[in-house]
Amino acid sequence: MSTPRTGAEETGTEAGVGVLEARLIDIGRERFACEVWGRTPLLTRGVCDFSDLCSFEAIDELISRRGLRTPFLRVVKDGVTLPDSAFTSPAGVGATIADQLDDTMLWRNFADGATFVLQALHRTWEPVSKFGTELSTELGHPVQVNAYVTPPRSRGFDDHYDVHDVFIVQIEGTKRWVIHEPVHPDPLRHQPWTDHRSAIAEAATRPAYIDTVLEPGDCLYLPRGWLHAAEAQGEISIHLTVGIHSWTRYALAEHLTRAALTALGDEPEMRRALPLGFDTNGDEIDSVREHLIAALARSDPTSLLHRSRREQGRPAPLGPLAQLAAIRDLQPETVVRLRGGLQARLEDSYLHSRVGRFAVPDGDLPCVIHLLDGEPHLAETLGMDLVERLLRAGILIPVEP
Repeated sequence: MSTPRTGAEETGTEAGVGVLEARLIDIGRERFACEVWGRTPLLTRGVCDFSDLCSFEAIDELISRRGLRTPFLRVVKDGVTLPDSAFTSPAGVGATIADQLDDTMLWRNFADGATFVLQALHRTWEPVSKFGTELSTELGHPVQVNAYVTPPRSRGFDDHYDVHDVFIVQIEGTKRWVIHEPVHPDPLRHQPWTDHRSAIAEAATRPAYIDTVLEPGDCLYLPRGWLHAAEAQGEISIHLTVGIHSWTRYALAEHLTRAALTALGDEPEMRRALPLGFDTNGDEIDSVREHLIAALARSDPTSLLHRSRREQGRPAPLGPLAQLAAIRDLQPETVVRLRGGLQARLEDSYLHSRVGRFAVPDGDLPCVIHLLDGEPHLAETLGMDLVERLLRAGILIPVEP
């Protein structure tokens, strides 16, 4: 197998300050990586003006004018998630889908103290989508963004932990956050807080590790497993929870094991049936263990891991009409670039990405490698035929003048 190549858009090492440093922390990327990431909370005051990401007006538009459906919204009151029927209804002639958001029902719930959770805002609101894609590229881990809209003096959830790291970004209003140390450090995705209810309830009675009020522009980083509860103060609060679904050593072990099992499937000895009357025969178990250990030592889970990473995210948005116009109007001076968020990776003679596998003839390899830097390029420098094929595949997109 040839040495895999990765574009600059996949490494998070492009020149200049990235999203992490520019918008979420004030201690520098290197110090954050060494001292904070996955280890301890970090509170950063007045790190950035986040008004470009979300606002009162944005929330009202999403709820009342965008025709959103569940599960893009949850409604929570006193720690209980309300049934969809409490805030959805058909939208009338021509839009009779039954689970669209009903703004009147939502208003009544909000006035009664319920919290709105706009889920996957990175899929429904363009400024957040761009922010999430850039942060995910920089960190190398999948990112999701939810918005929490809480009426004054209200709390959405009791003490709990998340199975992913989070950056809590305060947009509007103020919210008090009470943080306690983990009862189950570094939980995996299949180890939710509900498995430790009693321990969490007991831990919440101890002195807090952090007890603070976030104001607009503040950011709080919490590694997975840290207990938290929050309550809006004297006005409506909007905050974004930027969830980082970090890849773990356990996940790497899963892919390593899967690669080893695939290899064992090619060994006739391992496909043979166990003896009649087999009952925990130590010799057979020892033999299988030896084969498995040998297969683990030989296995390379890289391709499986990259495929899984691609499956856990989506590429940056692509406008079908603009794409067709770019192909129709393609000229030597047309400027194009690699589509964002592709997780593009060149292996042998194929470009693997979130939009599929693209065969690359030997003659086009230098140009494709050049494209992986993520920078804009003139079509004539890459070859008109190659550019057209990559535009049609959704791998390249036009750069607007």
